[in-house]
Amino acid sequence: MSKQFDVIVIGGGPGGYIAAIRAAQLGFNVACIDEWKNEKGGPAPGGTCTNVGCIPSKALLQSSEHFEHANKHFAEHGITASDVKIDVAKMIARKDTVVKQNNDGILYLFKKNKVSFFHGRGSFVKAAEGGYEIKVTGAAEETLSAKQIIIATGSNARALPGVPFDEESVLSNDGALRVGAVPKKLGLIGSGVIGLEMGSVWRRLGAEVTILEGLPTFLGAVDEQIAKEAKKAFDKQGLKIELGVKVGEIKTGKKGVSIAYTNAKGEAQSLDVDKLIVSIGRVPNTIGLNTEAVGLQLDERGAIVVDGDCKTNLPGVWAVGDVVRGPMLAHKAEEEGVAVAERIAGQHGHVNFNTIPWVIYTSPEIAWVGRTEQQLKADGVKYKAGSFPFLANGRARALGDTTGMVKMLADAETDEILGVHIVGPQASELISEAVVAMEFKASSEDIARICHAHPSLSEATKEAALAVDKRTLNF
Repeated sequence: MSKQFDVIVIGGGPGGYIAAIRAAQLGFNVACIDEWKNEKGGPAPGGTCTNVGCIPSKALLQSSEHFEHANKHFAEHGITASDVKIDVAKMIARKDTVVKQNNDGILYLFKKNKVSFFHGRGSFVKAAEGGYEIKVTGAAEETLSAKQIIIATGSNARALPGVPFDEESVLSNDGALRVGAVPKKLGLIGSGVIGLEMGSVWRRLGAEVTILEGLPTFLGAVDEQIAKEAKKAFDKQGLKIELGVKVGEIKTGKKGVSIAYTNAKGEAQSLDVDKLIVSIGRVPNTIGLNTEAVGLQLDERGAIVVDGDCKTNLPGVWAVGDVVRGPMLAHKAEEEGVAVAERIAGQHGHVNFNTIPWVIYTSPEIAWVGRTEQQLKADGVKYKAGSFPFLANGRARALGDTTGMVKMLADAETDEILGVHIVGPQASELISEAVVAMEFKASSEDIARICHAHPSLSEATKEAALAVDKRTLNF
């Protein structure tokens, strides 16, 4: 006999657990199924984001940044710190504690909102009585049923063909977060978010880091001016980034990993490293869902096909997050999860893909929302651009971090903000003002006329807005 629910959510990552909680708040009887396990075999909801993605990587970035500041920047503040060392095991343990706190927090929210949690893998059995039967395979096998199913099973790291992850020498994002000692030489394939963040962590701790990128341009999705500024900063830090490479044979052995490749000039090269992190993207995770049992449609990438409202080809079945089209971002999944729960309740869920922010948590941080200057040019959109360097910002000088700038793009006729791009200190926080402004169709003049605290990094945003109309207050 199956257990009856109104809504079953398969997956407890950012899209899934948020969808489950919102559906419960709207009065539905909700079950959430998630199979992530902690080191003791217990439940660890939160998906890739909480367990091997956003949360643990930020913990390591913070630890490594403290270490670098103590070694390289404390002296300029008059602070003497000698013989500073890193205890990698303790750093990893702190990261694990942060992860567990987030896992436990989600379980608490389930309990608070009366969401029934099932620890195991969820898969379709069949369509039944106007709904669907879902099997939970875990420590104890369960059968659940509901009329509404939300799939939020996330994504998996993409491996290089013929080079599987062993998480010892060839690492995915998972293994990259569990390295037990600072490697002397570290290689990364892919200069995207994961590559740059993990490369930054281990470079700060003393590793010699080389990043191999197949594309001829650095951070092609980022505004070109911002990407160039970021590249200069990374080069100065000693992060070696080779663009336009073609990776060949990769060999693993007792001494590490050997990568054969050709550089942008077509010259044969080789790189020997202790560890290799492969970060060439992610693939939608539909493993074990048994989609064929109900005829759920997948596309050529293996993603679940959905419409603009996250509806699949099956009545009452929805999908959100990394397992569907669109950017693979935790906050995008969260927005879709809330929207789907509200649509099931007959409300009008809201997701605006044009105002989803992107962030790379390196130092300097890189954040953006909206269109880039190259996109506007390609689309033939008439625009105005304004920028302001953190070098001229008083708070940035006081922080001792004046790298980068804020850049704003606005419609040439209406002055509506079309994009904001930031490279520099606390860009991840500063971008939120731009997201709010764009959501409300603000003009650059609106930002320019808003009072910003002084001294603050946000004044650079105001100055960039003023610069759109060739004005400045130059704080």
